[in-house]
Amino acid sequence: MDKRAKKYFDIHAPVFYPSAIIILLFIILTLVIGKPMEQIFDSIQSGMADNAGWFFVMAVNVLLAIALYLAFSKYSSIRLGGPLAKPEFSNFAWFAMLFSAGMGIGLLFFSVAEPIFHFSNPPLEAANEAEQARIAMKYTLLHWGLHAWAIYAMVGLALAFFAFNKKLPLTIRSVFYPLLGDRIHGRFGDIVDVVAVVATLFGLATSLGFGVKQVSAGLNHLFGFPDTVWMQVFLIGIITLAATASVVSGLHSGVRLLSELNMRLGLIFLVLVLILGPTITLLDGFIQNTGAYLQSLLAVGTWTETYTQTRWQNGWTIVYWAWWISWSPFVGIFIARISRGRTIREFILGVLLVPTLLTFLWFSVFGGSALYLELNGIGNIVGAVNDNIATALFVMLEEFPLASVTSVIGIVLVTSFFVTSSDSGSLVIDSITSGGKLDAPVGQRIFWALLEGVVAATLLIGGGLQALQTAALSSGLPFTIVLLILCYSLILGLREEHKEMQRREQFREKEAYRKVLTDLINKNKEKIS
Repeated sequence: MDKRAKKYFDIHAPVFYPSAIIILLFIILTLVIGKPMEQIFDSIQSGMADNAGWFFVMAVNVLLAIALYLAFSKYSSIRLGGPLAKPEFSNFAWFAMLFSAGMGIGLLFFSVAEPIFHFSNPPLEAANEAEQARIAMKYTLLHWGLHAWAIYAMVGLALAFFAFNKKLPLTIRSVFYPLLGDRIHGRFGDIVDVVAVVATLFGLATSLGFGVKQVSAGLNHLFGFPDTVWMQVFLIGIITLAATASVVSGLHSGVRLLSELNMRLGLIFLVLVLILGPTITLLDGFIQNTGAYLQSLLAVGTWTETYTQTRWQNGWTIVYWAWWISWSPFVGIFIARISRGRTIREFILGVLLVPTLLTFLWFSVFGGSALYLELNGIGNIVGAVNDNIATALFVMLEEFPLASVTSVIGIVLVTSFFVTSSDSGSLVIDSITSGGKLDAPVGQRIFWALLEGVVAATLLIGGGLQALQTAALSSGLPFTIVLLILCYSLILGLREEHKEMQRREQFREKEAYRKVLTDLINKNKEKIS
């Protein structure tokens, strides 16, 4: 590729072209087949959930166990980037960016809808409504808690370690270096990166689809705008253009500033609802919900409906595990890019604990408010969720003071999270398809930002929420296998790094001992002379 072309595109052809072709073929097929795609998506999702659900459950528990092991193992003091590396971003900026990229849109879409859905359709039998509410919150926190962030933590840690400590490209293929050596630069590495790009783009499109449905529903609920698929496609176009502008600005000027804005606006939104709602009940709920989650983490985390023979889990837990896994290349590479200079313990505990606690507080406030209204017969939130899941947040806000203000903040926040997810996702896909370059040409970033919007719009046209969930499942399953191999490869790499650290430490100790001995000999010579 000549210099003029590289001004706009600097691609790694064996990854860029297959990824683009697979995605474009999917778009064309979905648009050509049209309405029957809904049945196709439904059949694919049911088949995968029925036959591979156990595998997803096993995999996410393995990832969480390995993450906790590494955080407290002999490898925990290894610093990403080497012993002298310093963090590039402040703790606030770091948490803001990983939180915005990791779960932003989903938190707003499901914060009210999911606890209410589990309340009205509980996964387990309950004696009364209070028990239904406790079960609803416990399973909601399962889907958004430590398991989800462990997936991100393991992918991000592996990528950061091999990129910053081993000086390999920031792409998924690099994590297999201990197993394959230089063969990662060949066909196998290309296949791994293509799977990562496709999984990332469909995972992103799933979140963008949820986000735009909520923006459209909010505008309809507040201002009477039409809430149709074509309105949602129009909104995707507008917001994608904003994301494109941000991605052109880069990591420091665009993504970081937007992420910090999201964090501040999200905290304002959270505090407003906490104050305007049943404050003491919500704070009590946060403590109780967190305790119930931790107490039953192992039992709930390994539950597979074996003896009940129900299918509740297929539409929720399995879809969530596949969704987080399909997002993990994107979030993992993004977290890796912003985490240079942190120790493994600092990285894992930071990624696992802080976002999880914030997420639990968020669901305890928004989901807790919705459950409070329902339990006390104040509002029909169950009816709102069944009518249109995307409007549930705004229906709940109407039951508290300053509803017009909080609803507008909600729409702005969804839009802002949408932009942040899209622009950071574009930077990540751009990095993979350019062979691991951290700063590929702007034209390439624009291409992927626009294509994400097109895929999200296509999924909405071709099958709505069913299509979004199927996209996450389909791309998440093959990448789950990649993640399990990734963990093994990472441990091999850390073992070698730890040995190297010990050798350096022994060398320094010998040098220090030699210096002390030399000084002592010199002093004795001086005394003798």
